[in-house]
Amino acid sequence: MVVHSAADGVLAGLDPEQRSAVTAPAGPVCILAGAGTGKTRAVTSRIAHRALTGDISARHVLAVTFTARAAAEMRARLTALGVGGVQARTFHAAALRQVRYFAPRLLAGRAMPELLDSKVRVVTLAAAKVGLRADRAAARDLAGEIEWAKSSLVEPGEYVVAAAKALRETPYEPAKVAEVFTAYERLKRGNGVIDFEDMLRAAVWGIEEHPDVAEQVRGQYRHFVVDEYQDVNPLQQRLLDAWLGGRDDLTVVGDASQTIYTFTGATSTYLVDFPRRYRHATVVRLVRDYRSTPQVVGLANAVISQARGTEARLRLELHGQRPPGPDPELRIFTDEPAEANAVAARCRALVGAGTPAREIAVLFRTNAQSEAYEKALTEAEVPYVVQGAERFFERPEVRQAMIALRAATRSIPGETPLPTAVTEGLGAVGWARDAPPAGGAARERWEALSALVQLAEEYAATPEVVPIGEAAAIERPVTLADFNEELARRAAQQHVPTVEGVTLASLHSAKGLEWDAVFLVGLAEGTLPTTYAKTPEQVEEERRLLYVGVTRAREWLWLSYAAARSPGGRARRPSRFLPQLDRSGGGERAGAGPARRTERRRSQVVSCRICGATLLAGADRKLGRCPTCPSDLDEGLYERLREWRQRVAEAQKVPAYVVFTDATLTALAERKPGRVEELIAIAGIGPRKLGLYGDTVLALVAGAGVDEVCS
Repeated sequence: MVVHSAADGVLAGLDPEQRSAVTAPAGPVCILAGAGTGKTRAVTSRIAHRALTGDISARHVLAVTFTARAAAEMRARLTALGVGGVQARTFHAAALRQVRYFAPRLLAGRAMPELLDSKVRVVTLAAAKVGLRADRAAARDLAGEIEWAKSSLVEPGEYVVAAAKALRETPYEPAKVAEVFTAYERLKRGNGVIDFEDMLRAAVWGIEEHPDVAEQVRGQYRHFVVDEYQDVNPLQQRLLDAWLGGRDDLTVVGDASQTIYTFTGATSTYLVDFPRRYRHATVVRLVRDYRSTPQVVGLANAVISQARGTEARLRLELHGQRPPGPDPELRIFTDEPAEANAVAARCRALVGAGTPAREIAVLFRTNAQSEAYEKALTEAEVPYVVQGAERFFERPEVRQAMIALRAATRSIPGETPLPTAVTEGLGAVGWARDAPPAGGAARERWEALSALVQLAEEYAATPEVVPIGEAAAIERPVTLADFNEELARRAAQQHVPTVEGVTLASLHSAKGLEWDAVFLVGLAEGTLPTTYAKTPEQVEEERRLLYVGVTRAREWLWLSYAAARSPGGRARRPSRFLPQLDRSGGGERAGAGPARRTERRRSQVVSCRICGATLLAGADRKLGRCPTCPSDLDEGLYERLREWRQRVAEAQKVPAYVVFTDATLTALAERKPGRVEELIAIAGIGPRKLGLYGDTVLALVAGAGVDEVCS
């Protein structure tokens, strides 16, 4: 009786979809969980409910996550629900535990080999073995390729063909990467060490090739849960299949629209194909979003609604459950410094109004974009922390570049234009303007040094004013020595440690996190999507990155881009992923007020006046509500408007829709504007029609008869 009471308590407060997931029968269950829909609550409640009803024993459950933080949260929630003994671990932690336990049996009494913390040192040695001098960035990219290959179950001799099929953008010629891969494996074996992929493979091998190990593992673990299933790679799936051993008591949780790590070998294929693999699987969709306001949820739906490809087959339309909040904002700036300064000013205002700095995030596509925001926040005296990366001036490549630029003052003539001098100085560390390298780490290094060149261009645009007398002065071009002093000043400002502050993070490192207020910046073509996204699949992953960014916001969301990188620079287009937001009114024009031509216009997202969801379709924006929300049409007013429109059309000898469309009449009869400001806010009523019909329409809304206004 007590057990069943506790099990019933687990179900309390769950929504209908979560309850369906929790009470689904034993066997394969696929929970498609959108952002903010309570997936962790659903999956831990499922484990707890099954354990408390006696359906399973908690000690026979293995719950697999992708981060130690997620595993710890799962264990804490299960403990709070009264269920202990569940093993909640990452794939690597679970495999490591098993390999260590069975090592004496698998290795004929020998100790388990040492586990490499990082591949970079061994990869650097392997590259040297095959004639490559790889710096740290190149070694990181080579290590990334090796990790991708091993996670994809690709052997060194298969790498060239596999990389071609996967359209990999390799840091060196694929054949050379394969040579490094081969040398890396030999060095590892010679030194008696293994990497993380070896450990997963060892766990698979131990189960597949040793029946006694398989029997013991499968006897221990009989029920499996896998979180973030859209992020598994072929090696992890192979291990999961080994654990299962043909059984099917498996619950997976995932969201195909948050598939953003395919470059590492992750694939949503297993999630997409789950119902096909398990014909009798239970599929539950969690679509009630408890994280974000309806306005944010509506914008997220609009972004992902245009998705194409395999992942789009499992696209979820979220339904916001929170009270309405402020509309998301779209801001357009003339250049990136203006964008960064505006973001910093708004962050300062939010903090001043009571929003904790830790509840604010500025998210961007690449880490190289952080410098402008570090500078702007520093100057605005807003504390910040950089998530998942070092501060700009603390990065090794930036420190190395600053040393090279100081040395360049001895060899580059002082009259050399600053951008040219900086470009020449950075040549000493291998940077070339028109030669962005392949490979993620090398490209990130190149982009960080490109940011220094951009800083030089901006700094050169503000020549130093030198007084030559009491009432006269001349402009002196800034030199490389001046720029070095400026870099040192900025570095000193930004090195001040902070315990808590606004989060600066890339979109990739923001996944799984959330904040009250989120700034999505740099949303221009060439940045998001990046110029390196060349295939349709790569472009779609960029779209999903924006979707992930939008769904990080609980209440307040800002989207912005700069028409040019630097003042007077080449014009750029907004990201193709931005919805067609309403730009019909309420915006500030360039040059208006104190903005001084930094902000071109401001666009407000139009929200449903009934449920608060973001409206994108023109007809919906005109009505001011979702097509599925109940109409509050004043039928008497609608009939008066129709009769009046007909009389006007006949008098002007034009079709009735030329006066006002049916949609405009419906909007008038629903929204019943009482003032000119409310009237012109309805799409389809511009200045001309306001002048022709405004007073008459307001009179009809106020209750006047058709004969009265037409007399």
